[in-house]
Amino acid sequence: MPYWNHPWTMGWAGGIGMLVLMALVLAALVVLAVVLARRGPQPPPPADTARRILDERFARGEIDQDEYERRRDALTRTR
Repeated sequence: MPYWNHPWTMGWAGGIGMLVLMALVLAALVVLAVVLARRGPQPPPPADTARRILDERFARGEIDQDEYERRRDALTRTR
């Protein structure tokens, strides 16, 4: 082995190979960062706003129990 005592002397082919390897690793990191950035936090699923409003109106006493149940049943039938 001619370069047994000096392993860092790889010549031109080894140097170019290392540059290509470093470029591939850097490209992989950039792709990973872009994919993770695009995903981001997922928005919460849309809330059942009609049912929530109906519950709030019932809790505030704006509608009575019969009206609440009638409207709640109408909301669940339309789905």
